[in-house]
Amino acid sequence: MIKYDYRGVDSNIIGSEHGLNVQEEFNNYRDKISQIITDLYQHKDTPGQWLQWMNLAYTEETVWYVKEYASMVEGRFDNILVLGIGGSALGGLAMTEALLKPYWNFLTEEQRENYPRIFFLDNIDPDSVRGLLDVLDLKKTLVNVITKSGSTVETMAQYMIVKDLLEKELGDDYRKNIVATTDKQTGILRQLADQEGYKTFVIPDDVGGRFSVFTAVGLLPLALVGIDIDEVISGLKDIDAELQNTDINSNIAAQNALIHYLSDTQKGKKISVMMPYSSRLCYIPDWYIHLWAESLGKCVDNDGNLIHSGQTPLKAIGATDQYSQMQLYNEGPNDKIINFIRVEEFDNNLEIPKIFEYTGIGYLGGKTVNNLLDAEADSTRVTLSDNSRPTVLFTLPKIDGYHLAQLLYVLEMQTAIAGALYNINTFNQEGVEQAKNYTYALMGRSGYEESASEIQEKLGVNV
Repeated sequence: MIKYDYRGVDSNIIGSEHGLNVQEEFNNYRDKISQIITDLYQHKDTPGQWLQWMNLAYTEETVWYVKEYASMVEGRFDNILVLGIGGSALGGLAMTEALLKPYWNFLTEEQRENYPRIFFLDNIDPDSVRGLLDVLDLKKTLVNVITKSGSTVETMAQYMIVKDLLEKELGDDYRKNIVATTDKQTGILRQLADQEGYKTFVIPDDVGGRFSVFTAVGLLPLALVGIDIDEVISGLKDIDAELQNTDINSNIAAQNALIHYLSDTQKGKKISVMMPYSSRLCYIPDWYIHLWAESLGKCVDNDGNLIHSGQTPLKAIGATDQYSQMQLYNEGPNDKIINFIRVEEFDNNLEIPKIFEYTGIGYLGGKTVNNLLDAEADSTRVTLSDNSRPTVLFTLPKIDGYHLAQLLYVLEMQTAIAGALYNINTFNQEGVEQAKNYTYALMGRSGYEESASEIQEKLGVNV
């Protein structure tokens, strides 16, 4: 199982001004945390609570259908193109980058064991979209369109462009190159998929985009490139069994949720940094940023009080960002808590040659890059502690589907628990919806004409 270490935030290590008496706080919040966990599991099947993501370890039917489809299309396509934004892309991107061989898309077909390359088109920058479409042979590309509502303008704009190109190249056969992941019954993409005859996968009710990585949203792209999704689900089941424990002393998601909540509300740590020491985990912080920011950034609590809650999540990668951000973290404002992610066993053990022994770098010879990365991580954590900067540590035994699923699920659970501590609606996103509605208006969607005029007036005044 993955491991968690909170000693770097304890007042015995970094002092009482910036640290917490962790065990005392665990005791203080023992009953509250127990009730929060109990409530979450009691209401996970209640419609409208948006907790169905807690059941995804046990959706065997979805796993079976995903594996069946991946088997059916195996060998037919050179490329997988995922169209999605936010939760529709970040989970799949983070997991494929971690679990596939590095530089997957540059490997030969033989090196990829005949599995396709995979690309995520998660923005609408015209140069990037055009550039990718120019280098892909769409006739040999399976396009996975992902949007639950079917009205996500960025994804649907991408889909319209790609569908038009596919139809011009393949005629009526283009339908075989599109698979849609969307709502079971409603929405524009569901309507189009049924009309056009696309293969479809369902995003379950009461699962928000940022919690959808273990639905077909994430599992289908993984399976299409040969990643063992049974291993992912196995890790998910095992960590879920651990996180049902209502005792905070045995529940790492509850521990990190409380530590972050108290660091924010009592110690002024308004920023949560996610810093994995692995390039393969480089998109985990992007996924976490979406999860933490959209879930906890709320202007009012459940009682209607104006609170403007939520930490600002940031991304850093070790050891790279020791040379770009660490100066700020050590000597700048003490307003951050840093989440380190370490890997115990990498797939490779890379030795440094015993050369240049007569120079100042000779001491490196005979050691490994693995030793060096560990030393970098350890020295950074100790330096931060020396400067009274709070840190916590997640450790993965290795990077595989089993342990990666555990890490992501712990972060999902800690987000739900933290939302309850803030007494907010963790699962809405009104701050996002307003900008979406403004976009509809500016793009000429029917019913938004009055809003369009108001926005144009505001733009004229504000610019």
